[in-house]
Amino acid sequence: MKNQPITRRDSLKKIIHLSGGILVAGNLPLSITTKMVTAAETLDKWIVEGIGQQSGYSVKQLTRNVFETAGGMNRFISRGDVVVIKPNISWARAPQLAATTNPEVLEAVIELCQEAGAKKVRIADHTIHDAQRCFAVTGAGQVAQKTGAELIHPRSSMMKKMNLHGNRLDVWPVFTPLVEADKVINLPVAKVHGLSGLTLGMKNWIGAVGGRRSALHQDIHLTIVDLAQFFKPHITLIDATRIMISNGPSGGSPSDVKVVNRLILSNDPVAADAKGALLFDKKPEDIGFIHLGDKWGLGTMDPAQLKQYSVVL
Repeated sequence: MKNQPITRRDSLKKIIHLSGGILVAGNLPLSITTKMVTAAETLDKWIVEGIGQQSGYSVKQLTRNVFETAGGMNRFISRGDVVVIKPNISWARAPQLAATTNPEVLEAVIELCQEAGAKKVRIADHTIHDAQRCFAVTGAGQVAQKTGAELIHPRSSMMKKMNLHGNRLDVWPVFTPLVEADKVINLPVAKVHGLSGLTLGMKNWIGAVGGRRSALHQDIHLTIVDLAQFFKPHITLIDATRIMISNGPSGGSPSDVKVVNRLILSNDPVAADAKGALLFDKKPEDIGFIHLGDKWGLGTMDPAQLKQYSVVL
C-alpha cells in the first residue's frame, strides 16, 4: 500500500482508470484490487473489505488477500514480536453457528504472523462457557495444535486490576496477556446482540477483562467504548464470513445464521464496526457504541475519512 501523498490530478487519473469496477482475484496467489480513490488519499486510516464470490472460495486465501491488500502482515508484525490474537470464542458453539470466530480465519492470521517473523503467537479470550469446551467446540483448539500457537486458558491469576481511565469504568480486572503483548490483533465475529444491538470489534473487548459481566452490561455502550479506548489493537479484522442475524450473541440454530462471505480489515476500530453494521442493514450512527466511538475520537464512522480498498476472490 502506498503512503505518499497523491495529487488531485493523479486522483482524477486513477478514478478514470479504475471506473470499470472491482477486479476479481480468483485463485491468484496475490490479491488484485480496485482502489476507491477518495479525498482521504493522504490520511493514515484505511479499510479493506474482502468479498468471497466464487463458489467454494478459500476463506484462508481471502484472509491472506485482505492482508496483502493492506500491505502485508509485515506492515503490522515485526520479527521477534509476541502477538496476541483476540478472537471471540466465548461460546461452546460449532463454527457454522456464527457465534464464534471462524477457525479458518484464525488459522490464516496465525500463519501470517508466523511468516512475518513473530516470536510467539498466542490466542486469548476470557470465555463465557467452560474454556476447554469452548476451545474444543469452536475449533480454536485444533487451530492451536495445527499451527503451534499458544492457546491461553483464562485463569483468575491472569487477571490484574488496572485503571482503565474510562468514562464509566475505572479500576477493573484485565486479562494480562492482552496488555503484555508486543502486538494485538482483534478478531471478532459479526453478530446481533440483545443489549448493544450488534457485537463487532469494539464489543469484543468485553472478553478481555474479568469482573462481573452483568456490571459490564450496564450502560453497555459506554462500557464498550471505555474498553475500546483502553485496548488499542494494531488492527481489527471482523469475521463476517457467517453472521448471526437473530438470537445473538449465543444463537444455537442454523436459522440464526446468514452467509455473507465478508472480511473487514482496518486500523480504525470505529470504521471497522461502522462497515460491519451495514451488513445488518443498520445505520452506524444508530448503534450507540459506534456513535460514541466517533464522537469521542476513537475513530470515524465516515468512510470519506479513510482510504478504502476492496478485494474479491
